[in-house]
Amino acid sequence: MTEPILEVENLVKHFPVKVGAVVKRTVGHVRAVDGVSFTLGKGETLGIVGESGCGKSTLAQVLMRLEPPTSGAVRFRGQDILGRKGAALRALRRQMQIVLQDPYTSLNPRMTVADIVGEPFEIHPEVAPKGERRARVQELLDVVGLNPDFVNRYPHQFSGGQRQRIGIARALALRPEVIICDEPVSALDVSIQAQVMNLLGSLQREFGLSYVFIAHDLSVVRHLSDRVGVMYLGKMVELGTVEQVYTRAAHPYTQALLSAVPVPDPAVREGRTRIRLTGDVPSPVDPPSGCRFRTRCWKATDVCASEEPELAGRPGVQHPSACHHAGEEYLLPT
Repeated sequence: MTEPILEVENLVKHFPVKVGAVVKRTVGHVRAVDGVSFTLGKGETLGIVGESGCGKSTLAQVLMRLEPPTSGAVRFRGQDILGRKGAALRALRRQMQIVLQDPYTSLNPRMTVADIVGEPFEIHPEVAPKGERRARVQELLDVVGLNPDFVNRYPHQFSGGQRQRIGIARALALRPEVIICDEPVSALDVSIQAQVMNLLGSLQREFGLSYVFIAHDLSVVRHLSDRVGVMYLGKMVELGTVEQVYTRAAHPYTQALLSAVPVPDPAVREGRTRIRLTGDVPSPVDPPSGCRFRTRCWKATDVCASEEPELAGRPGVQHPSACHHAGEEYLLPT
């Protein structure tokens, strides 16, 4: 683990549930992110995985201050992000950028590529003087593998993969140290996914970037990440290196996710046991007591309902896991 560049401590984001046509009253809260903690090292990629609705994208939005947090702390190089406002927050945002999930809706259809990629320079004019901006935009397009002469084109004139490259060029414009990648390849076909993933890897090596890489495809995360965090219903349930999580998963939910990854080799596939979870994902408005995964877990016991497990080291496990039975033998459901 290199020096931490981003530190997240007990981050919480709850959305109020309100009823009433005239007088609104709060009847509950959606616990989208509920006590997430992790660190990101310089030049490191931390993958965040989990099924839809587990809070991954909300986590990305809170890290970028696109959504205000309910509580918790986020520090960039030791400086508090959540307490900053106005010019102080704008200056800090130069160092943290985001690549959004959908390349079709994240680009303004009425703006040319020159305007889209050059827009950060309007907000931070000290990065590129006005007379140099067009050349800087063309340089960024070349870096992400696009023809610099495309600056006068509009988003509808590009394919999905090309649009995502434009989004990556926009994120690189201010020369940030951290980029939050919110499912950047989920809307692309497999061949284009590989191109974008290789591009992100080469950019990281060239510019020393740190990534928080969010996805629901475990094979994609494994290709790019150094460490992996697994989220379930707003909680981080497992955190470790790629080798630790993918070869010796400690949490039953992670084991179930890994068992669902397709295996191309028929001989290997026949020897695997597929873990099929029963029941529906509980509501984030009213999550189960204790362990949130216990209603779908084949290892659940009474202690799982009465005590919420912390993300911590367990006997016999080399990495943190939020499961009371994480240190037990790798058991499969009967």
